[in-house]
Amino acid sequence: MIYRNISLFFIIIIGCLSFSYAAIHFTQKSNNVVINGIDPIHMTSGIPIINPTDPTINVAPVKLTEKERKNNAMQIVLLLDTSGSMSGLIEQAKSQLWNILNELAKTTKGEDLPTLEIALYEYGNTSRSTGNYQIHQLSPFTTDMDLVSEKLFSLTTNGGEEYCGAVIKASIDELDWTNKDGLKMIYIAGNEPFSQGPIGYRKICATAQSRGILVNTIYCNDGAKYDVNDWKSGAEAGGGEFFTINHNETTAYVETPYDDEINRLNQELNKTYHSFNSYGEGKVQNLHLQDSNASSYSKENAAKRTKFKASKQYKTEDWDLVENYKKDKKILEKAVIKDERLSKLSKEELEKEIELMSEKREVVKSKINDLDKKRTIYKKEKIKAKSKDNLGNSIIKTVRKQAKKKGYQMED
Repeated sequence: MIYRNISLFFIIIIGCLSFSYAAIHFTQKSNNVVINGIDPIHMTSGIPIINPTDPTINVAPVKLTEKERKNNAMQIVLLLDTSGSMSGLIEQAKSQLWNILNELAKTTKGEDLPTLEIALYEYGNTSRSTGNYQIHQLSPFTTDMDLVSEKLFSLTTNGGEEYCGAVIKASIDELDWTNKDGLKMIYIAGNEPFSQGPIGYRKICATAQSRGILVNTIYCNDGAKYDVNDWKSGAEAGGGEFFTINHNETTAYVETPYDDEINRLNQELNKTYHSFNSYGEGKVQNLHLQDSNASSYSKENAAKRTKFKASKQYKTEDWDLVENYKKDKKILEKAVIKDERLSKLSKEELEKEIELMSEKREVVKSKINDLDKKRTIYKKEKIKAKSKDNLGNSIIKTVRKQAKKKGYQMED
């Protein structure tokens, strides 16, 4: 009798607990409220747990579809040696990024503006490697050039083993090479024997070329002009170009009378960028951080970054309120606005403000582009500088040559 009563007691307790859990779960679902972009259901001890199905939160960039790439995408991979002697190469990559991107942004194919995607790897660095061959993917293919800049500024050097064949193979195997008629290019830069490591470079470079991927090699040797360590053979096997550069040469800048105004307009342009989700908050912060990184080199470099931000290749669709509102007016129904001024506006007032910011953005971009044309003319007329063999110029030369063969056009 006692045992039967105890069993009945436990059955009642379990039934009560089950009913309570169901009631609580139902209440939470029916009263789901987003607080500063965080669903209370996905909170533990005050620490937000991101729910990837929550439409108000983008936790990662939206993956590009084949349609978005238009099959004419320009996919470019940078493989950078970050072993102990390569600090100069890293500096050139950071300081010449926006000049490279501005040249790439001039590219068209017929009536099409190709999608520009950059991927980034480092190799030969023991402190950053994630596999057997001291290879680290910094970024897969992305249209987010602020992210590319961020990753470049995170680079440091450390002694290691430089396996060129292995890092080329990794980029071929790991990246999403999906476009059909686009321009697909690998740039590998370093200064150790190209034949090092367990993976033969000739076979893997030939494999790349068979898939329509061109392998360009850049040997870093203080401006040496002779073929060394199979670097030229690697370019030949990959259907690309071979260069030697002085990786320790500092990037030279030429400031113009237009730089200050371009950089002032950049501040006006920045006022039009606002996030509509938690993911975007980090993107807004990174926008300002990469402005600062560019400015740390010179006014001209900051102006070059501003020029790129005024181009159609500067992509903000996955986090920017203005761009998303153009595509979907219903975005305001799920937007999480953290800007103090904008958050106080009514729906109608916010819609009007977004329209005004959109108009202002286009006007500011137009002014930046007009000033940049004057800046370019000024430099051509006042400075007769010979093009130097550095990382940026090596990339620009080959893109122009190889893009033309694929039917692309690039403005002079």
